[in-house]
Amino acid sequence: MAVRQADVVLVGGGVMSATLGMMLRQLDPALDIVMVERLDHVAHESTDGWNNAGTGHAGYCELNYTPETEDGDVAIERALQINAAFEVSLQFWSHLVEQGALPEPSSFINRTPHQSFVWGEENVQYLKKRYKRLSAHHLFRDMEFTESPRQLEEWMPLVVKNRDPMERVAATRVKHGADVDFGSLTRSMVEHLQSTPNFELMLNSPVNYLAQKDNGRWEVRVKNQKTGEPQKLDAGFVFLGAGGGALPMLQKSGIAESKGYGGFPVSGQWLVCQKPEIVAQHNSKVYGKAPIGAPPMSVPHLDTRIINGQPALLFGPFAGFTTRFLKQGSVFDLFGSVRSNNLRPMLSVSRTNMDLTRYLIGEVFQSHSERVASLRNYFPDAREEDWKLQNAGQRVQIIKKSPGGGGKLEFGTEIVAAKDGSLAALLGASPGASTAAHAMIDVIERCFGDRIKTPEWQKRMKTMVASYGQSLVDDEQLLKKVRKWTLSTLALGSYS
Repeated sequence: MAVRQADVVLVGGGVMSATLGMMLRQLDPALDIVMVERLDHVAHESTDGWNNAGTGHAGYCELNYTPETEDGDVAIERALQINAAFEVSLQFWSHLVEQGALPEPSSFINRTPHQSFVWGEENVQYLKKRYKRLSAHHLFRDMEFTESPRQLEEWMPLVVKNRDPMERVAATRVKHGADVDFGSLTRSMVEHLQSTPNFELMLNSPVNYLAQKDNGRWEVRVKNQKTGEPQKLDAGFVFLGAGGGALPMLQKSGIAESKGYGGFPVSGQWLVCQKPEIVAQHNSKVYGKAPIGAPPMSVPHLDTRIINGQPALLFGPFAGFTTRFLKQGSVFDLFGSVRSNNLRPMLSVSRTNMDLTRYLIGEVFQSHSERVASLRNYFPDAREEDWKLQNAGQRVQIIKKSPGGGGKLEFGTEIVAAKDGSLAALLGASPGASTAAHAMIDVIERCFGDRIKTPEWQKRMKTMVASYGQSLVDDEQLLKKVRKWTLSTLALGSYS
């Protein structure tokens, strides 16, 4: 079997691998990079436009990022971090657009106001407190709040039309929010990488062997599913960016840092409307509060989406219980991930999250009428015949050891990297794709530590991400400068 030498092997053809590939290509054009993808084209699992929320998670409208505290206050720290991370992605994409490495921005990102909507006295008071806390910070200073029926009719006509006029409602809005088609974005990045030297894309090529050799390099074996031809790769660095498939491969790697990690898979479905006369009446993302017991990825929202250039309205996601780690995975994925080192954390999580499991199973057995009834909280005039059900992507939430020896279920993303920097994996789900640039900078700093400290790489990184090495949370003037540039470059609106 021939051996293909490579500096970098990217496992998975999604937004994470594509982002890391683009960054490394800019930092060192001489790096030999191979991307391996088990499907017949890239960005077809979690990254695909139909498989994710496409919100451009910025913390503007997602209420689960700003929980109410025990003393009645609202915690905003996570929203600040996520917003700053999304600004990093906007800078990176703006740089690539200016370089000509990405096409016209409207092919992958479009201005779509981000709005939160609540009803009931208690929820209105919560939203008002959230608005006051967030709008006091420069990252959220242009957020608007209203309880005015007339203003709400202008902001979200479908949501307030024929709603009970006696019901107390409120909303917030950030006009320069975005809808991101991560599938189109990723395909454009991979297409650009293919136009550069020292890059190879291997499709239909699942990884069936991964092991570190005595010299510190990695042996990666793949097999082309169409030709049956095996291929052996010899890599200096391996990135596992395969969505739900990252955990099983991380376990295969055998690195000490992988011990104790498990996964909790969650499926999802959307209600979709593509009728032009309805779609034209709603141009925003309207997020509400999650039902009690629901995972954060199930926060209900009525979204304007533009996927592969075509507009649609999506409502959901409706979560469900699954044992698959990938949409096109196996029902044995969950059972195959159990190891002696993660059995206790996984059992602990299963015991302490029975309410969540019951909620997910209940979601699976909902009828179309019941789902449309949920939609009517956000669109009172919704008709069953105008909406169809479509499967979303799979998500694998992180299970890890807790200090007490049990397990903890985490709703976020996490980088797991080998101590020697030769391998890294991205685990988890939301906010995921939206913070890809920030996450991949973390990978570079942890796995290319010596090189990122050099003046050459520092200069190139600051060219890609103008705020690199500085805090957008702390530096208001820097935020104003980069946001004005990115909103203009990506045609998302103006900023003063």
